[in-house]
Amino acid sequence: MSGHSSEQHDEERSADEHGAAGAGTNPTDAELAEMSRDEKVRLGLAQDDVELVEYPDPWPVKGTRAERRAERAVAAWFSLAGLSALAFIGVFIFWPWRYVNPLVDERGHFLYSLYNPLIGFFLGLSILSVGIGAILYSKKFMPHETAVQQRHDGHGSSELDRQTTVAELADAGNRSTIARRSMIKRTAGFGAGAFGLGTGVLVLGGMVKNPWAETGPDSLKHTGWMQTDGEKVYLRRNTGDPHDISLVRPQDLSPGGFETVFPFRESERHNEEALLHALRRSDNPTMLIRLRPGDSPVERKGQEDFNYGDYYAYSKICTHLGCPTSLYEAQTGRLLCPCHQSQFDVANSYAKPVFGPATRALPQLPITVDEEGYFVARSDYIEPIGPAYWERNS
Repeated sequence: MSGHSSEQHDEERSADEHGAAGAGTNPTDAELAEMSRDEKVRLGLAQDDVELVEYPDPWPVKGTRAERRAERAVAAWFSLAGLSALAFIGVFIFWPWRYVNPLVDERGHFLYSLYNPLIGFFLGLSILSVGIGAILYSKKFMPHETAVQQRHDGHGSSELDRQTTVAELADAGNRSTIARRSMIKRTAGFGAGAFGLGTGVLVLGGMVKNPWAETGPDSLKHTGWMQTDGEKVYLRRNTGDPHDISLVRPQDLSPGGFETVFPFRESERHNEEALLHALRRSDNPTMLIRLRPGDSPVERKGQEDFNYGDYYAYSKICTHLGCPTSLYEAQTGRLLCPCHQSQFDVANSYAKPVFGPATRALPQLPITVDEEGYFVARSDYIEPIGPAYWERNS
């Protein structure tokens, strides 16, 4: 019993002495404020039970040719990143991006075909160069220490922990020698800044367009259904062959039927580029619907005569995010967007959204039948197509 009590007493005394010693290593706030950064680093390592086994200086002899060569290599990659980003911005803004018919202008078509490859190449090269420069700097100039840390329970950060952590980070930055490498700092800033600018141009460039800057069919305000020089615009179906002109008559649709139609002009019959463009232009697809007997939609104010009897034509582009509203339920009289399940009621209202995230009705195309019995558009849509228009009120 006496031996056991003696051992227990010795252990308790040892623990008390260790606790007192540990408490003694914690400086007061005044002492902490007077400590240098190196002293705080050593204190922080001791507090975290970290032992630096090895912390070599990657360049013990300063100013050698090898060190300058490594610095120039890092700066070269950052410079390449900046130049590539500037080249991306220049191509994105100034390079010819509109389609050119190779039969009309072979050189113009060649330049147009390089647009996407060039912007992809220069943006990718900029990203790659920034990454290689950062990795190369880490390998050549950051000290590669070997440290051993004892595991211990985590706890909240005290003022001592915060100040020693800041000191350790500052020491790491100082040992990386970035402060005295002005060439690397300048080229890194140039590369990262130009890359950030290029990324911003990429994100915003495609969205910034004044809808009133153009008044023709290529403006945001108009679609391919816009009439020019009084020429008649027919409703045609897409048969898979752009040269196969299949116009639509009222008898082609049974009650409850629908069909996707596109604009066609007689002046474009032998123009392959115009025929393809009419089928591929994003704001051209239109849903031609024949309502069932008994359906009596409420006409929209100012658009009471846009339909032709039981035939109604609505834009196929969802007003939520621009997906195709390609599903039609004849029994409920609703157009459905498969992307986010918006539903537009055409049997009881003017394609007004009744379910899902869409908040605006589908634009309606004014239609009639000409003297030959074919559907034609009376005019273009009177309101913008799709969701990306900031001045539409409906």
